[in-house]
Amino acid sequence: MITLPELIKQEWSNKQDAVVLTTVSGTGIPNSIYATQVALYGNNKVLIANNKFKKTLENIDVCKEATLLFITKKTKSYQLKGRISYQTEGNEFNDMKTWNRADLPGFGVAVIEVDEIFSGAEKIA
Repeated sequence: MITLPELIKQEWSNKQDAVVLTTVSGTGIPNSIYATQVALYGNNKVLIANNKFKKTLENIDVCKEATLLFITKKTKSYQLKGRISYQTEGNEFNDMKTWNRADLPGFGVAVIEVDEIFSGAEKIA
């Protein structure tokens, strides 16, 4: 687990609305979704609200690795890779409930503890 660099925090504030979250099944098949209800949390985590997860939730149960891709408004891309877990209570869940849109269910929250950050082939952290 790493601390998110200031560069990533600054770029996150300029990200396009949706991010791409990719998880992997137990048989190695990737699944990617667009997510709009996301936030940085603490010094090393990304939270993704579960408003429509199905396959993503199944994948989190069997494979604890994920990648989140975000693109800035200037079209620079960043990949945040790390371990993913799922919560339906606790601090991260409670935080998600404060920023998830009121018209969305927020069944739970996926939490990525970031281990690596890339921009293209360049390793940032």
